[in-house]
Amino acid sequence: MERYDPRAVETRWQDVWARTRAFEVPAGVADDGRPTAYVLEMLPYPSGEAHMGHVKNYSMGDVIAHYRRRTGARVLHPMGYDAFGLPAENAAIRTGRPPGEITRENIATIRRQLQSHGYSIDWTRELSTCEPSYYRWTQALFLRLFDAGLAYRREAPVNWDPVEQTVLANEQVIDGRGERSGALVEQRLLAQWFFRITAYADRLLDDMADLEGRWPERVLTMQRNWIGRSQGAEVSFPVAGETGLALDVFTTRPDTLWGATFFVLSPEHPQLERLLAGVEDPAAAERVRAYVEAARRTPTDERSAAERPKSGVPLGRDVINPVTGRPIPIWVADYVLMGYGTGAIMAVPAGDERDFEFATTYGLPITVVVAPPDWDGGPLAQAYTGEGVLVDSGELTGLAAPSQAKGAAIRYLEEREIGRATVTYRLRDWLISRQRYWGCPIPVVYCEGPGEDGIVPVPEADLPVLLPDVSDYHPRGRSPLATAEEWVRTTCPRCGGPARRETDTMDTFVDSAWYFLRYCDPDNEAAPWDRRVVDTWMPIDQYIGGVEHAILHLLYARFFCKALTDLGHLDVQEPFARLFTQGMITRDGAKMSKSKGNAISPREIIDRYGVDTARCYILFIGPPDQDADWNDQGVEGMYRFLSRLWRLSAEAAETLPDEPAPVAPLAPDDERIMRKAHWAIDKVTADLGGERFSFNTAVAAVMELMNELTEAKRGAASPGAVRFALSTAASLIFQFAPHTGADAYERLTGRRVWEEEWPSADSALLESDTFELVVQVNGKVRDRVPAPSDASQDDLLTLARDLPNVQTHVDGRQVVKEVVVPGKLVNFVVR
Repeated sequence: MERYDPRAVETRWQDVWARTRAFEVPAGVADDGRPTAYVLEMLPYPSGEAHMGHVKNYSMGDVIAHYRRRTGARVLHPMGYDAFGLPAENAAIRTGRPPGEITRENIATIRRQLQSHGYSIDWTRELSTCEPSYYRWTQALFLRLFDAGLAYRREAPVNWDPVEQTVLANEQVIDGRGERSGALVEQRLLAQWFFRITAYADRLLDDMADLEGRWPERVLTMQRNWIGRSQGAEVSFPVAGETGLALDVFTTRPDTLWGATFFVLSPEHPQLERLLAGVEDPAAAERVRAYVEAARRTPTDERSAAERPKSGVPLGRDVINPVTGRPIPIWVADYVLMGYGTGAIMAVPAGDERDFEFATTYGLPITVVVAPPDWDGGPLAQAYTGEGVLVDSGELTGLAAPSQAKGAAIRYLEEREIGRATVTYRLRDWLISRQRYWGCPIPVVYCEGPGEDGIVPVPEADLPVLLPDVSDYHPRGRSPLATAEEWVRTTCPRCGGPARRETDTMDTFVDSAWYFLRYCDPDNEAAPWDRRVVDTWMPIDQYIGGVEHAILHLLYARFFCKALTDLGHLDVQEPFARLFTQGMITRDGAKMSKSKGNAISPREIIDRYGVDTARCYILFIGPPDQDADWNDQGVEGMYRFLSRLWRLSAEAAETLPDEPAPVAPLAPDDERIMRKAHWAIDKVTADLGGERFSFNTAVAAVMELMNELTEAKRGAASPGAVRFALSTAASLIFQFAPHTGADAYERLTGRRVWEEEWPSADSALLESDTFELVVQVNGKVRDRVPAPSDASQDDLLTLARDLPNVQTHVDGRQVVKEVVVPGKLVNFVVR
């Protein structure tokens, strides 16, 4: 017999799939009567080398795509590259080579690797976000959002590297320092471009109810927390000694206003300088400014960390508590952020852990207004945040707080016009500006002509605004695009006078917020997509990717679809009908990385064992939504399993008569094998259907079927039963190991498995009055025998004790324990 040669099998079937264009979907809105299924994995960044995360992600998507095709759907399964961004820029700075050249080389490399993995991808729809044919439409969508008032420019605080003289993205800030320079990062106010995602906060939050049960709950929770809708009141605190100046706060607990004993401002609060102008002690004012400068160099995530000791500095000014009329001191503290509420808080230390810690540190008063059930009237040892009764709270005293008192407090404030009911959000508008080169140019100009037209959008007919060539990709206090002076100087489309182009580029999350729409109609040169075509495929039936994208990418894509639907370009509120987030592949319990020396190269595994082994093993090692630890011995075991499946199929195809599967009444060995084959069909169908995606147990079911088909186990089974069971195993494993499955199936049947309907289990062969009892001694299988389904534990023990194989291994030894798992196994523990 010929030997199982994975490389030869892979080459043969990949050539067949390419030649027959097996997985391509015709362009346009052609309808062949089948239901559609859009299966998509998150597009990769083209780093140039596929890693194990890619193998897992795209192998999962391929299983689903194959299953959907074989269960009757017309499947769209495309591929592209998230090609703009920092890695290529940094490589360009390091090497002096253009980032486009580096990126396109990397794309060519990863394309070759992904194609060699045999994924059933429609490569005719391939796209790259850095190509003008793509970013032309990114710019067009920007203009449509701009026209609708959803894109705008304003000043905002940003991360500033004083050495690099540039704005840094959050991912470029490591422990408060620039990743390249090591300099302490500062906060600066710069003019930036935003998308008004906050206008969709309620819809983004409320529409998640439609995703319950179809998205992972932890992803929904993360998005809800990120949006952070809070209901409460906005309250004005007049500044003592200032006429007409008041500071507003948002609070979710207006019922605790009577317990506010100090007031805290964020170091970035816009009224801080005005307040400092009224500080009588110059030294005190300088202490505040020094504290503010230090706070601006501290990352916001560090400042807001619950475990970080609280620090602050007194401002030397007071505000008036509007419900008590008493002055309370203003402090500046870095644990208060401008990104939430108004950038100011009323501090109620008796009811808030952070405020309690701050008050204790600086000796500030702590006034109890929500009395705990067992309160004795004395000082609190810690903040109390539970249900209680209001005390010392004016006419609200005695109300249950917050259940009764919160609403009563809001009415109290509104009647006196010192506050109002308010809803606020943690979500902030999406900052899309990048002061870097390798990104999509923002298609606006700044008019300097006689028309003084300000910000003027580039006409859509003049798109794309192409990235110019530059000689230095290093940002030196401004975007590298600003050095392309001939490109920057242009004319105003409105008045014809001189104008300057915008030199910022867009956040790469903009590129990935709509790429899945372009896949539907990738060759359209008249529009980003034809609405009729997109309506054919959207929403995506199954989206797959890492949980690290749970917030930003997924939230931005949801916003884009809602905004574009409102503007009449789509008819889909939620782009991803179902979402699956996969776990990581670890090794020795740690995340794989080159720096840790524990990374496994897919290329090394594939060169040694074949791509089917890599694909099959990575889905077998554990539930796909959980982290799984790589094991070299497990890879070898998977290779042996696939080799045995292929070899037994090849031998049967050559040596066994081509007989049909037997029908009832069945001989005992035929019945056993046929039942096992139909059991495997039923099991794998259940594991892949219904969105369970229990890939590991599906593969295990095929392994269990193959265990019955060794020459030693077949007994007197007929050739038809063996051929049927082997072809069933090949058909079921095809989704996971497509090359091996296709080869074995064709040898046995002469047909192409991906063109075959999904097999159906015969219910008559699933019903049985018996089951296979596995009998073990010290955990090792010593026999398998039929047993009555209604047998008692004592009956099963009696049956197992009498087996010759058991007696052989127990003879002369003491049985210390007998374990019975009804309907499954008996295990004798001996010593």
